[in-house]
Amino acid sequence: MKLEDVISEIKRAIADHKAVIGTKETMAGLKLGRMRKVLITSNCPEKVRKDVVYYGRLAGCAVEPISMPNDELGVLCRKPFSISVLGLRE
Repeated sequence: MKLEDVISEIKRAIADHKAVIGTKETMAGLKLGRMRKVLITSNCPEKVRKDVVYYGRLAGCAVEPISMPNDELGVLCRKPFSISVLGLRE
């Protein structure tokens, strides 16, 4: 998936209030089966990446790495902090 498509999908999800920001909230949504897709940044910590991929596989959710560092994802989501994991709800 191209970066422009990912950016437009993230912006659309934020506008529709379907974006879940952060590892804890995304993991909770994965465990409950409420996530449609999970995006992982290029510099996400390896332990977090492994956990998200594992629970994504169990939930049958698409887990996609994106070629964007976590500080840029934070700016894209208009937050004053870095975001390593972004979940998109159904």
